[in-house]
Formats: sequence, C-alpha cells, structure tokens
Amino acid sequence: MPARTAVDLFCGAGGLSLGLQRVGFRIQGAYDNWDRAVETYSANFSHEAQSEPISLSLRLPQASLIAGGPPCQGFSSAGLRRKNDHRNSLVGVFSTLVADHRPPAFLFENVEGFLTGGGGKFVFDLLEPLIEAGYWIHLRKVNAATFGVPQHRKRVIAIGGLGWDPGFPAPTYRAFGAPGAELGSADSLPDAPTLESVLGGLPKATEVASRAPLDDFDHTFAAMKPEDGARAKLLKPGQCMRDLPEKHWHVSYRRRAFRRVMDGTPTERRGGAPAGLRRLDPDQPSKAITGGAVGEFLHPFEDRPLTTRECARIQGFPDEFVFQGPRRDRIQLIGNAVPPLLAQALAEHIAKKLRRAKPCEGKGALLSFIPTLSNGASPALQSVCRRVFTRFEDTQLQAQQLSLWP
Repeated sequence: MPARTAVDLFCGAGGLSLGLQRVGFRIQGAYDNWDRAVETYSANFSHEAQSEPISLSLRLPQASLIAGGPPCQGFSSAGLRRKNDHRNSLVGVFSTLVADHRPPAFLFENVEGFLTGGGGKFVFDLLEPLIEAGYWIHLRKVNAATFGVPQHRKRVIAIGGLGWDPGFPAPTYRAFGAPGAELGSADSLPDAPTLESVLGGLPKATEVASRAPLDDFDHTFAAMKPEDGARAKLLKPGQCMRDLPEKHWHVSYRRRAFRRVMDGTPTERRGGAPAGLRRLDPDQPSKAITGGAVGEFLHPFEDRPLTTRECARIQGFPDEFVFQGPRRDRIQLIGNAVPPLLAQALAEHIAKKLRRAKPCEGKGALLSFIPTLSNGASPALQSVCRRVFTRFEDTQLQAQQLSLWP
C-alpha cells in the first residue's frame, strides 16, 4: 500500500483534503451526503466527491489513512436502535468504519463541544471501538492559530496508529490576542498570523443587493440595516455589542444576554453574554469563522460585514477555490471546513510517522488525553474526564497534570 493515500469522510468543501494533498497524500475517495458540499468539492479537485449517506454499510477503498470530522448528531438505522450503542451516532459510524477497514492510521477532527456533548457520549463513541480494534490514540484540544491559521479556532483532534504510536504534532506558532491563547505554545515560536496580514492584497469589496447574483470570487457584501450601520460606526477594533451603550443593543442581543439569568440557569452554567456584532482586531488572529461570520463580524477598518472571500481567506482557502450555491450555503461550507493549514500541519506529521510505522495487531490504548488548553475545566468537562480516566486508566497521569482529577 502506498504510504500516502487517504480517504476523506464527511469531506465538506474539501479543507481537509486540500491539506492532505499539499503534503503528497493521494485521495482515494471523498464522501459527503450534502449535495452542495459534493458540488463544491468536485469543482475544486481533479477527483469527484461521492454523494451518499455515510453509514456502516459503506465500503471504502484501501488507504493508509482514513480522515474525517463527523457531525455530533444522532444516527439511526434498522437494527441499530439499542440505547447507548456507539453506532447510534455519526461519530460511532466513523470509528466503526475505521475499525472495520483497519488503515495504518486515522485522523479525526471535531468542534470543542464534542468533548462534553451528550455528557461525553461522543468521546466514548470514538474511543471504545478504535481502542478495541488495536489503535494507539492521542486525543487533544488545539487552537488552530498555533499551527499558522490566522484565527482562534479551538478544535478536538485525534490521531491514531494501528498498533503503533503516531505521536502528536507540536505547535509551530504562538497564539495571542485571546484569554489564555498563549497556553500550549512556546514564547520562542513566531506569532500566529494576524487578520490584517491575511486580508492584505484583496481588491475593494463591492456592495450588492441581498438577492444579487453571486460570482466565483465572492468578494461582495449586502448593505447593513441603518441601525446596524450606526452600531458599526461606534465599534472600535476588538469591540462587540456589549461595549456599546445599552440603547444601541439589538433586541435579540438583549434577549440572549439575559436569557440564562431569567430562566433560572445556575450561575456556574450560564457562561458569558453573547458577543453580538463584533469588529475584528486587525492586529490579532481573527475570531473563529462560522456559518454566521458574515452577519456577526465587521471588517477591521471598514463599516461593513466581512465578505465570503474574506472568510475563506481567514480559513486558509486559496483565492481560486470556488464555492457553490447561495450565499448562506457558501458561508456554511467555509465555516464547517477544516482549515487547510491545520490539515496540512497534521498531514505532515502523520506522513513522517507513516514512513517508519509498523502496523500490527494487538491491544489498543489511549496514549494521551488533553481536553483543555487551560489549567482548569468546567464541571461538565471534569465529569467527562473522570469517566475517561476511569475507563482508560493509563491516562490518570494526564489528569493529575491538568488538575482535573480531584
């Protein structure tokens, strides 16, 4: 088997595939069941993505790496309705497909909510089938900025080797500009790229009507409502709705800001008020790009929202990459994607390790579990950690180091 072949499950627009290809992986198959994702992927790669539901019956081509980021949502199929069956989630489908096909390595990516979603269910949906199949696994939360992505984007990454230790890549940049961002990376590293550095060189964005036809470059924006325009003029770089006088707060923002208090949610579970409209700081990495970025983020210098192309640049997509469908689908594709630079950093690490790997059958293990970039954890995360450290006893040292084991 060639050392650099890969299958991309839940491929979306292709951010993960793009990073894999940049370091020489040949994509043997890409799969997604959202037609818009399949159209976008197929428009940008020499091979086409396949549009079909990703289920336990899917037969994958042989590859040295299976990679993917399954949504954390329910999954049901005839005969798979038993409570607590790991196969009842798409995470469980991913892990079962890897366990069944037994590639030398796998790569998993997901949102940070994966760790506490379902009370930790998805963590076990991922780990138990793979460890039983013999994989040695590192599961950690990372900030994509520490791998050269110009945004603070916290993601959960798992890397596994079949009977061998794949290790985990060390950060290559120092994150800054957000609370606790510097944790997990050395001061001696170069600073992560700033928003201004990645947006430089773009032509002036064009204002268009909300229903105007879209072009492939996507460097347009719809005019803001007058009240949002007034808010924009008051917001300085780095400021958000909470920094404005209350008379300028949007009705929906006011409702969301106080909803947790009014409904009696316990103080320790409320979290902070939402940011609402925010002007990004040009001298820092961006906030995480999501499907709502064009409605929530203002350009650092101009009184307008970001364009779809600017969001794509912040994610790390090249300007020639085209997105299909209406504006809401295009930004969703961008926001859902694995940043290609993060994918590339992970792929480089795995490719080097694969050259010397000696896959073998045997007992699997959770080699490291680092679920937070801070020195503490929420009650929900602490609960999940206790269960993980109890189920996989070799990780108790990690618990003590992170002060998560009372």
